Amino acid sequence: MNVKTITRQELAETVFRKVGLSRTESAELVALVLDEISSALDRDETVKLSSFGTFNVRDKHERIGRNPKTGEEAPISRRRVVTFKASNVLKDRIFVAHKTRTQKPGEKGLGE
Repeated sequence: MNVKTITRQELAETVFRKVGLSRTESAELVALVLDEISSALDRDETVKLSSFGTFNVRDKHERIGRNPKTGEEAPISRRRVVTFKASNVLKDRIFVAHKTRTQKPGEKGLGE
């Protein structure tokens, strides 16, 4: 599996190319959107991006974990974590892209 990470700079470059803002304005816009998402999560708000997914903050209780190397038990303290649930639109898009990538030559695609 080929793994690629999209950076903030790459997002800003895409906004620059597709929207037509300057590079500086594009970078500021991306920073503002990400900052607003972070601030909303800090305030325990749910962030729902239509056709993309939902970000939420969840409390995890203290529990006993195990060190995979040694097998030794260790306490894992309670913490807050961000969760993401993909929308059905995003899930379908990923499924279609996966089917297209893994399709064998000569094989019929979806809906054919």
